[in-house]
Amino acid sequence: MSGTSSATRPLPAVLAVLAATTAAASVCALGIGAFPIPLETVWDILLSAATGDERGGTAMMQNVVMEVRLPRILAALLVGAALAVAGTAYQSIFRNPLVSPDLLGVSGGACVGAAGAILLGAGLVAVQCAAFVGGIVAVTATLAIPRIIKKESTIALVLSGVIVSGFCGSILGLVKYVADPEETLPTIVYWQMGSLTKVNFGTLAYIAPVILAAIAVVLAMRWRINVLSLGDHEAKALGVNLRRERAAIIVAATLLTASAVSLAGTIGWIGLVLPHLARFIVGPNTARSLPVACIMAAGFLVIVDTLARFSGTEIPLGILTGFIGTPFFIVLLAKQRGTLL
Repeated sequence: MSGTSSATRPLPAVLAVLAATTAAASVCALGIGAFPIPLETVWDILLSAATGDERGGTAMMQNVVMEVRLPRILAALLVGAALAVAGTAYQSIFRNPLVSPDLLGVSGGACVGAAGAILLGAGLVAVQCAAFVGGIVAVTATLAIPRIIKKESTIALVLSGVIVSGFCGSILGLVKYVADPEETLPTIVYWQMGSLTKVNFGTLAYIAPVILAAIAVVLAMRWRINVLSLGDHEAKALGVNLRRERAAIIVAATLLTASAVSLAGTIGWIGLVLPHLARFIVGPNTARSLPVACIMAAGFLVIVDTLARFSGTEIPLGILTGFIGTPFFIVLLAKQRGTLL
């Protein structure tokens, strides 16, 4: 599949196919699990909720679909889209195809915040809030280091992210060391692996608006991301305010990553692999690949989450995305050959 053919594919048709596939996967996922529900019953339940009709399934089926599985699937859609949009934005503005959403230390900071809250015996909402705040604090520290050392360059920013991530890793190790090995430590480790088990509509109510707003900002700036990816000198020559526009994109991508991690824990590979797959399908133009990566990653995480609970036992999402993402990335590398590295 050549770069020319991928770049000339009609974007509306690609987005329509991906959206339809994602919607179909989401509806099917509502019926799959330890308590299987026929697809026609799932559809009746959804129609009942929309119209107020009382024709959809038993009370137990309605509860499973509407209160257990629906918020989880909505969360999977949001988290997958958030990670892919953040990953695409970071890879473009830093001009590095191996960049992932945790580049600036947001995942490490979120893990420290969540682990600290778990250590103190906080509830689910407090843990998620602590994870979000921890991620924001970590990125703030990353952005502050280049200013303190007076070397405000892309390389200095990336190295600052490595420093902050390493420091957060040390703090997280200390928290694990002092945590109760019988109760607290397993909770911290499981949270790190990624899961949507405890998501509910209350959780979505305060995280979904942040994710949707940040995605809207990045999508609105997707043409500017193209310009920033040309390099600092070229972007300045085209009249771009580098500091302001790069900061806006970094803030939006950071909010996406922090929100995703606070909602689902650490889920790897999505923000790294899906942007590459999007570029493989529609070409390297960020204005085209960004919406494709957004929808495709949303559907991908719905499928992964369905597989995670298919057997009735909850497999951490980070494990499954690793098993799927590793060989998939190898295949992409082989197909793109010299264009990636």
